[in-house]
Amino acid sequence: MSLDSLTAAIDRFFRLYFSHSVAPDQDTLLNLLNGLHGLNDKLQKDVGRNLFASSNFIALKALRNLFHHHVELVHNIKIIPVSDLPPMTTDLLVVCLVPADLIEQAATETDRRYREQARSAFAAFKRYGSMVNIQPCLFNVAVDVFELVAELNVTPSSDAYMAFEQSYKFEEANGHDHRVSGDIWCSAGSVTEVMQKVFRSASTRRT
Repeated sequence: MSLDSLTAAIDRFFRLYFSHSVAPDQDTLLNLLNGLHGLNDKLQKDVGRNLFASSNFIALKALRNLFHHHVELVHNIKIIPVSDLPPMTTDLLVVCLVPADLIEQAATETDRRYREQARSAFAAFKRYGSMVNIQPCLFNVAVDVFELVAELNVTPSSDAYMAFEQSYKFEEANGHDHRVSGDIWCSAGSVTEVMQKVFRSASTRRT
């Protein structure tokens, strides 16, 4: 059985991930979530595998399904470079802030059979009062995908996949963690208060 279409879906996911990493906005986020969803479908269909062992995937799948049915809600998300924030320390270059009530809505609209699983998976998001930062989850799910792909008899060849593979091998060779914590330390006071202020400020201008 040819796995060409699966390989293409893998390459597509990593191209979308690369695009979101380089110049993130609401469109690249939505494209990435849809690409992740589509890749999982291809994995199940072509090789009988899936990403449901990943809490990152489960959490993002619930959010993707919400945006799929209510695409206008994606405009409530604020993607902000860390360089635009008050002085703080974190292991990511951007924060991707989603109102917490959208996370709850995503859980409520998940099939009842899987609702508690989704709520548990939302622990992969970083909560700051009335909002959550989903960027660590986006980063880590790409690692989950890469590690699953490494177990398959496929050979992705996109520049984006090759760059991710090179980075992964560098981390491995130098004893670095492949995944991020997403934790934030802020010298300007309470991280929650600062993040809420940043979100309100971002809401007053176009992102």
